[in-house]
Amino acid sequence: MKLSVTSLDNTPAGEIELADEVFALPARGDLLARAVTWQLAKRRAGTHKTKGRSEISGTSKKAYRQKGTGRARRGNMKTNIMRGGGVVHGPVPRDHSHDLPKKVRRLALKVALSVKLADGKLLVLDQAKSGTHKTKELAARFAALGLSNALIIDGADMDTLFARAARNIPGVDLLSEQGANVYDILRRDTLVLTRGAVEALEARLK
Repeated sequence: MKLSVTSLDNTPAGEIELADEVFALPARGDLLARAVTWQLAKRRAGTHKTKGRSEISGTSKKAYRQKGTGRARRGNMKTNIMRGGGVVHGPVPRDHSHDLPKKVRRLALKVALSVKLADGKLLVLDQAKSGTHKTKELAARFAALGLSNALIIDGADMDTLFARAARNIPGVDLLSEQGANVYDILRRDTLVLTRGAVEALEARLK
C-alpha cells in the first residue's frame, strides 16, 4: 500500500510503501481494549491505604459495662462504626498490573496503526527536523499541516531541536519508535510517523 509523504513545510516529498501485515489489518476493538487496560493498570501506583482496626492508635478497653446502662453493647472504640475507628476491607498497597501475551501486544499495536490509516488519520513526514528550538515557528508549521491534536513518532535518533520545540505545544506528543504504544496512539486524533519510524516499526512488527 502506497501513501504520500509530506515534508514539515507541507510540500510533497514522494511516496512510501506501507507493509500490509502492519498497516492493513482489520479493526479489533477487543484487542485495543485489552492493550489499553493492560497499559493503564501497569502504570497505577497502587499506594492507596487505609488503617484497619488493628492499626488504629487507641485503647482496646471496653467502653462501658455490658448491662444496666440501657445503651447498645459496646466493645472498644476502634471498631469501624465509631468515629476514628478502623476501616473494614479498605484498600491496601498492591500491584494492579497483569500479564498480557507478547503476541497480543504486538497485534494490538498493528491494529492501532491500521485503524489510524483506515480512518485517514495517518500522516507520514519525510523527516522531523527543525533548524531552531523555537516553539512558535514549529507551531506555525503544524498549523499549516492541520495538526492540533497529534502524536509524532520518530526514529531512534530524534532531533534535539525538534523535540525541544515540540514539547511545549499543547495537544502534541512526541515519542521515539521504541516507545510507540496503543494508548498514546489512540488518545491523539492524528498519528504522524516519519520515514525512519515507519521503517523501524515495520522491522519490529513484521
